[in-house]
Amino acid sequence: MLRRIFHFEAFRAPQFAAAALLLVYLLQCVWLVRVQTLHASVRDSDQALRIYQGLEQWNSGVIAGTPESLRSEAATGVPSAGRSGHLRVRDGYDQDRSPLYYLVAGAPLLVRPGWWLPESLQPMLAATPYLFFGIMLGASLWYVARRLYGNAGGYIALALYCFSPAMIVNVAGAKSLGEMGGVWGAFGTMFTAIAVAHTLYAPREVVLWNWRRILLLGLSLALAAGNQFSLALLALVILPLMLWVAPVRLRAVLVIWTTAIGVAVVLLFAAYFFEPALFLKGMLHARWINFEPAGFRMLVSYRSALQTIFVSSPPLMLALPVALIAYFGWKRTRYFGNTAPLLIAALLLILALGAPNFPGQGFHLAMLVFLFVFVAGVFADLLETQQSLLVTAGLCGLLSASAIWNLLQLARLM
Repeated sequence: MLRRIFHFEAFRAPQFAAAALLLVYLLQCVWLVRVQTLHASVRDSDQALRIYQGLEQWNSGVIAGTPESLRSEAATGVPSAGRSGHLRVRDGYDQDRSPLYYLVAGAPLLVRPGWWLPESLQPMLAATPYLFFGIMLGASLWYVARRLYGNAGGYIALALYCFSPAMIVNVAGAKSLGEMGGVWGAFGTMFTAIAVAHTLYAPREVVLWNWRRILLLGLSLALAAGNQFSLALLALVILPLMLWVAPVRLRAVLVIWTTAIGVAVVLLFAAYFFEPALFLKGMLHARWINFEPAGFRMLVSYRSALQTIFVSSPPLMLALPVALIAYFGWKRTRYFGNTAPLLIAALLLILALGAPNFPGQGFHLAMLVFLFVFVAGVFADLLETQQSLLVTAGLCGLLSASAIWNLLQLARLM
């Protein structure tokens, strides 16, 4: 998929338009990083903690998220995120994230930036992994939506993404929990699985022909689970999804699914620097599911979920209800391309409601991305009706207002 996105000959008007939107998104993220550098210290942030632990593993081999690395504030000199509820530890092991989460954070600072980079630009360097994840998630979102719904669907999904406050803050915010790698992994897991399943109708050898997609699926799973253990549940979700797409190829689906999980396990093992004892203990201490039934009985949980969706992307306040009404009231919109992202978003919403005290935002952010796909698909269908001019005008007004509002909010931060 990535090879097709960046293939030079494939760059035409739609690709350049998408690249322009992603450039605006990147500039917004860079602006926010710069503002935070000028007005606030990030040394006491969650970002500083994960960078410290990541660098410690890269430099000295002390595996992040294990008893040897999770020391007290007095020992590390870095405030513990555990005090603010952002780190859940049991027997000295991080219950929610693997060392991959910390290794990614520390990687840009391996070559002591103080020697060659001004101090004012070092926060920008620290944000580069998340800027990369944000850009790649946006590109992947556009590619998938365009393949499913055409150019119009791709533009709608990407516009919703590029001017979403949540997608900017969680990439550039020093106080964010660095969830974008897990979100990109979750998105890649679902749609790579669907893509692999579609290829099974061709009369080719299963594993050899699909080895690139299988590796990509395994990498996506590792990225999702490595950043948030509970996102590993998606490995169970993709199996029925693949069987839905290719019900007559049960054996082939099982072979691909098992191989991809094997690839993900190997990559997670590598994040523990191939230390079997620590890897086994880390997996045993991992909290693979966060589920509190009481969360479903509290009205505040649903109110908080709605608030999270609409604050994270204000256009959804109008676009999502319209899309849902159209989906349930118009048979034409109820096909696989619209139904799959809606069901996945609903599942992620259930998981988020069942974990009201979980400090990570992976479920919420991943749900938001799948809602962008769903809304784009339904509105792409509405654009093909006799009311296309009215739909176009409404969409342009809504997305333009959202973009202007977002840019004004960023400008006020200075």
